[in-house]
Amino acid sequence: MEMIHCKAIASIFLLSITLILPFAQATDVKYCNGKTDYDVKVKAVEISPNPVARGQPATFSISATTDEAISGGKLVIDVAYFGWHIHSETHDLCEETSCPVSDGDFLVSHSQVLPGFTPPGSYSLKMKMYDGKNHELTCIGFDFSIGLASPVADS
Repeated sequence: MEMIHCKAIASIFLLSITLILPFAQATDVKYCNGKTDYDVKVKAVEISPNPVARGQPATFSISATTDEAISGGKLVIDVAYFGWHIHSETHDLCEETSCPVSDGDFLVSHSQVLPGFTPPGSYSLKMKMYDGKNHELTCIGFDFSIGLASPVADS
């Protein structure tokens, strides 16, 4: 009886891990220049949903830390599709996080709906963060995927 109980608990544990892992996968982040000591250190990037669904909102959340307060600045984002540069955009830092950014941990979050005609596949994103004096605070890159089918039929 005890053996059956242990197997049931193990099965429930394995099932819960299987359901949780797709949502908890960490996105590998690399600094643009591994030898540079950036003022802003990126701790993690979360993409939701992952893979991104065409025609649906996608949120990119970047957990970071800084030793000095940041009063304003900008984010410059470049996107490549299978290595080919396809898109650039610039955002006011204070529209993506609360300004002024105090020293310590902070979160930069950007949501966007990708058009339904966006091709599925592998993408890479490079993000540079600048302060109000155009000093580069950090530069990171990471990969993400856009799924083959959107979860809701295109209308």
